[in-house]
Amino acid sequence: MTGEVDRNVRFYGCGCFTTDNIFLEDYSLHVRFVTEQQFRRDYRAILLKLGCDSDEKFKDVLNKISQEVDRRIHLDEASAERTAAIKRTYRPLHPHVYHLEESYLTPEFKTIVEYCRNIDASKDGLLKFLEEEAAQRVYRFPVFERNFCREFVEELDHFEQSPAPKGRPNTMNHSGILLNELGFDETFITPLREQYLLPLTSLLYPDCGGRCLDSHKAFVVKYDMNEDLDLSYHYDNAEVTLNVSIGKDFTEGNLYFGDMRQVPVSETKITEAEHRITEGLLHRGQHMHGALPISHGQRWNLIIWMRASQERNKLCPMCNSKPSLVEGRGFADGFTKANS
Repeated sequence: MTGEVDRNVRFYGCGCFTTDNIFLEDYSLHVRFVTEQQFRRDYRAILLKLGCDSDEKFKDVLNKISQEVDRRIHLDEASAERTAAIKRTYRPLHPHVYHLEESYLTPEFKTIVEYCRNIDASKDGLLKFLEEEAAQRVYRFPVFERNFCREFVEELDHFEQSPAPKGRPNTMNHSGILLNELGFDETFITPLREQYLLPLTSLLYPDCGGRCLDSHKAFVVKYDMNEDLDLSYHYDNAEVTLNVSIGKDFTEGNLYFGDMRQVPVSETKITEAEHRITEGLLHRGQHMHGALPISHGQRWNLIIWMRASQERNKLCPMCNSKPSLVEGRGFADGFTKANS
């Protein structure tokens, strides 16, 4: 069903990273910035309609874009420095949670994976084990035991309260943790993807890289009454995404789905999916979605963007062009060279 994992593959980013999909939080707008002239031509009228109605506000937009572009240019260097500092100074509260154990997984999830590993497994057979959401091809299943979720969140809280340096998960989430910098990639996320998630995605999403997911970006996001409350409508830099609610106590804040990103918003029907602690929602990365605001408490979510170089090498999902490869750390953005 799936191929052998090649540990010697080198991954790359795409050159569009410094120019495309820059999120303007004040206007809930993703933009592309190559030059100021191009930006004015493409977005001045749109921004005016969204309330950017003065030269001062437009200059503020340009300043924020400049800061974001500079952050992206130096991202790998800054991440490497943070990773080294964390390894040098941070002492985990629960060291065991950094290593995936089957005891962390629910019996239901292990049963699902066992079925998928069977040579006779089929999508129709798998669907009998899953809860289908109203949104097309979005599936729900229990992933982690509640006790593991509690200890995992305690570990994340402990790290947040430490003086160790922290990076933003992405341009849209301010509050959260990059799990590769904290040391979860090799001993937790990679085996989870390869041994447990790949058998599912191979059956559910063979048309969008589900059989050949070979890298990922994993992070945790936090929604809090005093920090991020919600998340704007967007799509992920991934072929398949797993979103697991891991805690704490919260009310509302449902995930909502539209259609695939190629479908105009005017033709899209919105459906909601409830977050339930310990349960994951699996969906295609290019499926437009967002998070409604929580009304109480605090919610932590584990997000795994799973990527298939076989798919994205043909077309970068963020700029819709053949990727222009640039050097990157670790899994970078999941692109590989043809001879890798």
